[in-house]
Amino acid sequence: MTIYLDNNATTALAAEVRDAMMPHLFGEFANPSSPHSAGMAARRAVSEAKSQVAALIGAKPADLVMTGSATEATHAAILGALRVIEETDHRRDHIVTTAVEHPATLALFDDLRQRGWRVTILPVNRDGLPSLVDLAAVVTEATALVSMMWANNETGVLMPVEGASAIAHAHGALFHSDAVQAAGRVPVDCGIADYLTLSAHKMHGPKGVGALYVRKGAPFHALIHGHQERRRRGGTENVPGIVGFGAAASLASLWLDEADLIAFLRDRLEQGILARWPGAVVNGAGAARLPNTSNIRFADGRGHPVDAEELLMRLDRAGIAVSMGAACSSGGNEPSHVLTAMGLSGTQAAASLRFSLSRTTTAAEVDAVLSELPALHARLVAA
Repeated sequence: MTIYLDNNATTALAAEVRDAMMPHLFGEFANPSSPHSAGMAARRAVSEAKSQVAALIGAKPADLVMTGSATEATHAAILGALRVIEETDHRRDHIVTTAVEHPATLALFDDLRQRGWRVTILPVNRDGLPSLVDLAAVVTEATALVSMMWANNETGVLMPVEGASAIAHAHGALFHSDAVQAAGRVPVDCGIADYLTLSAHKMHGPKGVGALYVRKGAPFHALIHGHQERRRRGGTENVPGIVGFGAAASLASLWLDEADLIAFLRDRLEQGILARWPGAVVNGAGAARLPNTSNIRFADGRGHPVDAEELLMRLDRAGIAVSMGAACSSGGNEPSHVLTAMGLSGTQAAASLRFSLSRTTTAAEVDAVLSELPALHARLVAA
């Protein structure tokens, strides 16, 4: 049986979420836009689920736009806001993000640069944190939008979103945050943001459904046109997925109280690895982090970086699932952009693994991982 420590890539579907979705997968299949009673029942199920998701971040259901993924939600927020600004305020031609955002966000900013937007990518320090002083120095009255993730998906580092939002708003700029990794793991308050991105499958919900919070009155132009979602996102709603998201969000609200236990297990894993693997280093250890995430750099007996891909495969053969970083960027030969932005060399970044726990992780599983490490260390050092 696999010990699964790759929960920042995706989480297992909770039994309660599966049970909530089942009637809408088998039996209650009506289109929520249909006027008959079956359609109205589907519409009520969607509305209830949106209320559950909204409650997780302190929002109103009417402020949510349900999407097919967090990537879609981020694109809808940024492109939707900038489309309006292009048409209404020609002075604002500048946007800002950080060097450690999700690959999909950075790809969008690169595309926007090619379309003529002036783009600033904020650097980060050794712990993966951007400087608010640096941000204040680059945000001006020409800045349209600042986008900063709430928590980094590779290191778990919590970003200074409250301060970043204040700086953006002081100059009349909009603020977006990718809260995908944070929501359900730490408290997230939508009040600081104009736009907030969420995803179900990071909180034991189904894949293929995301949500976008849009502050009332914030500029927004639909990315996909249609009458659904108050004309903010066209397309027949994914009723089972949205219902599952709602159930997952309700559970996540309750599970926030378990963050200390997850952090205890994360720390037990970290300390055990450092004790059993001389030269191992926790990336981002000097910053506040998500309670479930640890990114560790491994070295051999001479202090040289090891091949983390080889270590990952050996762990996999031992029934332990971890990752080298963002699942969306796996398969390429490039080192983690997050770790290199933190000042690591390409070789050091390629010697790092991410361990991400969930509420289902047990102390016995952590101890089982630690028991495998001495033998793995001996084999890799010998190699």
